[in-house]
Amino acid sequence: MIRVQVVGVALDPAQQHVILLKPLDVAVDGERVLPVWIGPQEAMSILVAIEGTGSPRPLAHDLMTAILGELSASVDRVEVTHLAEGTFFARVVLVTPGGPRTFDARPSDAIALAARADAPIWVAEAVFDEAGVPDEAVELEPSADEERVEEFRRFLDDVDPEDFQG
Repeated sequence: MIRVQVVGVALDPAQQHVILLKPLDVAVDGERVLPVWIGPQEAMSILVAIEGTGSPRPLAHDLMTAILGELSASVDRVEVTHLAEGTFFARVVLVTPGGPRTFDARPSDAIALAARADAPIWVAEAVFDEAGVPDEAVELEPSADEERVEEFRRFLDDVDPEDFQG
């Protein structure tokens, strides 16, 4: 397993959100990045967490973190375990009063949870070998990420639960 960090969230040429994971130890694991395609809500949730900004109301991953805390459980680590037919698979490893527990998860949810819990993220070497790309193949525009987070905050500030009633 290779320990990674989130280096950003970007849009691919088709305007799909991609989370970019990079090895912490590039001397050992190489100058490469693992792009993982995710949904727009998960992208916002991850951006809010990695930038350390809050939202006026808790997001789903904030709720999960709060529930874990109330149950005296914590996120030990997140693992992106394999890739099958273009789909990434992950698991969340928890420390609980009853012992360790492991749950299958979408990588986007697992990473959003890890970002909030300050838990390490690991990727199987086989996944990096299959889907990793050279570092220089990826371009990030931090201002675009910041603008999307600010737009999301404005949306949350102005939204009213009655807006969603049919």
